[in-house]
Amino acid sequence: MSPLKTQLVGLKADSFRHHLDLEATKTLKQIPGVDMMVRNLLGPIAEQVFYAENIASSVLVGEKQLPNLHKLLLEASKILDIEPPQLYIRQHPAPNAYTFAMRGKQPFVVLHTSLIDMLTPEEIQAVIAHELGHLKCDHSVYLTPVNLLILAAAAVPNVGMLLAQGLQSQLLEWVRCAEFTCDRAALLATQNPQVVMSVLMKLAGGSPTLAPQLNLDAFIAQARAYDDISKTELGESIKATRTAQLTHPVPVLRAREIDRWASSKEYQKLLQNSSDIGYNSEGKTKGGWRNW
Repeated sequence: MSPLKTQLVGLKADSFRHHLDLEATKTLKQIPGVDMMVRNLLGPIAEQVFYAENIASSVLVGEKQLPNLHKLLLEASKILDIEPPQLYIRQHPAPNAYTFAMRGKQPFVVLHTSLIDMLTPEEIQAVIAHELGHLKCDHSVYLTPVNLLILAAAAVPNVGMLLAQGLQSQLLEWVRCAEFTCDRAALLATQNPQVVMSVLMKLAGGSPTLAPQLNLDAFIAQARAYDDISKTELGESIKATRTAQLTHPVPVLRAREIDRWASSKEYQKLLQNSSDIGYNSEGKTKGGWRNW
């Protein structure tokens, strides 16, 4: 861990929220009763399914359980000025991380072992901070209905399909925009854009074997080729059609956005208006589900 980082005292979510996130949230708020409708139809049983699935089969991180990961969580939480959630590690072959915040229960973050296996400690912290970004921005207000819709589609296909028809495009659009915001949270916590972009590169084409061989500069250069697709009407149509069903923006686009924001006056101002802090060996700090 870096011995000195900038603590973002009193950090407000809107100070780093991506403008696309703001616009998509305004659009989503115009849909009446999204959260109430899903909760009333699926009820607390659905929430308990998520809770049991993600909690019962994972290992809770703490001072005496995987303490190095616990320190990464505490540091990122302190920098982003947020109470640390519970952190769980789950055995899973698909590299992933997600956040879930339920009404009346402590929010938690889950990291898959396969993701940890191909990341450095700094990169793991970037993932944790990304998930903290969802909590900091109160994304759970809409993430919960998104994930309950996913559960409905899997458990009760006819009901899930009916619910999803009128909400899918708006929800997916919002989720993709929210990811840009949370990538910024990852940058604010690590304060190193190379780390955040490296995570995105490894998620795109990494493995424990390949990760050390990947070239970040070459990956960032891919964004230019992706942008070139938009130079034709057909190319732009292909991009829009492919993206419409995704829950996340494509990795090269996310990397390009972080590269741009890291050199922006907005990012620099956030760091300059805060204070430099050091961390002791104990990493002490004050006392919806979403995929990375």
